[in-house]
Amino acid sequence: MADRDRTAAIETWADVAAELAWLAPWDELFVEEPPYHRWFVGGRFNLAANCTDRHLPERADQVALWWEGEPGDRRSLTFRELHEEVLRLAAGLRRLGVESGDRIALHLGWVPETVVAMLAALRLGAEVTVIPVALPVEALASRLAEYQPRILLTQDGGWRRGTILPLKARADQAIESITGLQHTIVLRRTGVQVDWFEGDRWYDDVLAAPSPDDELPAALPAEHHALAVHLANRRGRPVAIHLGAVNVAVVALANHRSAMSAGEVFWGAADVSWLGAQAHGILGPLLAGTSAVMYEGTLDFPDPARAWQIIERYGVTALLTSPSVLGALRSWSLEPPRATTSLRRVVTIGDRLAPDLRAWLAESLGPSVTLADAWGQLEVGGVVAYEEGIDTPGLPDPGFAILDDDSRPVPDGEAGEWVLLHPWAGTLRSVDAADDPTAYHWERHPGHYATGDLARRQADGGVEFLGRLDEVTSVSGQLVSLTEVRDVLLDLPFVAGAEAFERPDHHLGRSVAAAVVLEPGAPDDEATLRALQDSVRDLLGGLSRPRVLLVLDRIGDDLGGVELRRALSVVSTAAEGEPLRVTWEQVRAAAG
Repeated sequence: MADRDRTAAIETWADVAAELAWLAPWDELFVEEPPYHRWFVGGRFNLAANCTDRHLPERADQVALWWEGEPGDRRSLTFRELHEEVLRLAAGLRRLGVESGDRIALHLGWVPETVVAMLAALRLGAEVTVIPVALPVEALASRLAEYQPRILLTQDGGWRRGTILPLKARADQAIESITGLQHTIVLRRTGVQVDWFEGDRWYDDVLAAPSPDDELPAALPAEHHALAVHLANRRGRPVAIHLGAVNVAVVALANHRSAMSAGEVFWGAADVSWLGAQAHGILGPLLAGTSAVMYEGTLDFPDPARAWQIIERYGVTALLTSPSVLGALRSWSLEPPRATTSLRRVVTIGDRLAPDLRAWLAESLGPSVTLADAWGQLEVGGVVAYEEGIDTPGLPDPGFAILDDDSRPVPDGEAGEWVLLHPWAGTLRSVDAADDPTAYHWERHPGHYATGDLARRQADGGVEFLGRLDEVTSVSGQLVSLTEVRDVLLDLPFVAGAEAFERPDHHLGRSVAAAVVLEPGAPDDEATLRALQDSVRDLLGGLSRPRVLLVLDRIGDDLGGVELRRALSVVSTAAEGEPLRVTWEQVRAAAG
């Protein structure tokens, strides 16, 4: 039975891939080569062409992208217009020497040119990574040095809550010590003055009239590297994983068709640097031929009603976002205009959708809106399954199980590790790291994919997620290793013990916090404690800096792992940004 289920799960991927356009058919659907395996062997494929060219016969005049800028400016692109823009930029990139296998970095906000640039690069066979615009110069330099792009696309400036981020100026500082970068392509967005250097090009000047050769998409191996996404830093060094073109495509299309779509207008309300926004917010709708909404700013600017206004303005039928964003909506105490709303489905991803937030959504949105909490990971190309709320016909079965340390199924109600039993076509293709941080996925339960998530099955068949085994959290869409934060603190002078944990954050949704035990006689003053927090920032980046610091008398061994981090998170709610002195007995009491 297990072998039959596995075979059926693998064969389902062929049904998904059959909806796509192939430049040459595959010879073998699946070749077992652990740990990643090989998929669609011998096939030739182009991800960008599947997002535009494939739809021109029937959907050329349908809007592909609705876009709204933070200041209120708006644009739309039909599938024909998007296709033409992609061809023009691809022709320009080709004239700059870009070819298959090159790397292109996008340091752009949520603007239409971000999608055009991504598709133009993919059309040529170049790999793309999207770098968060909020990264400080040091972190941006580290990311670029690790990725080594041939081309960097950025903006003169980017809008952020009514102010302009100096993106070009930051990029100029970051690339001072970078080798191999040949051109910086700059998009005019805000009109701010920028310095100009050799190799800089205005975006509009790069666009070129495509030749007949430019109109032909590159016929690439199916698993040709398409997207690079970054995991939590390891000792301050970014680690990139690489996803194949068809691997991204089949996961994005299967999820959109089976679970995320609820009509013709889809909005992925998330940061563009997040894989969920790229794969499910843009590529999924484009692959499926539906319209996607893009919004440049934060959902509370210039006022907290912006999210509902966008939904109504564009007739959004399905919304993908994170529970932290929805939690912010709840904190603003704003309900949607229920009499006119077009919304039919809300899908959450990134964090667990807490029961109280689910209840608020159900009450606020009404029975006509379906709620679905999605689960996925970067390493498997996006969303894999849904905890509850919707049926997912056509989505391949990952064969989930909850196992103990000896790879045996745990009884209902007991905690274990969430494991994929069947091969998954979206799995990463390679890792840029000598010490592969993803190896644990296949080492803990040989033959299966260990997710690193603790879970337990409830009496009604539902699954409750209990936290991470590998102590990684997501802050503003970027992964932060709590283990790294703890280890940095333990290496600092005056620190005898330390633990890092996540806590709810009004501005970020969640943030990193830490507890420390000081050495006897160590200075316990504001300057010393701030220095500890700043040392983490200097070594690991700004999002890793503990926003709250607890000073404990000791850290006992009677609490550990998830239980300890949960208790510290509860205690930290009393902190208002200043260091908080706490006893171990208070932590134990918070653990219940």
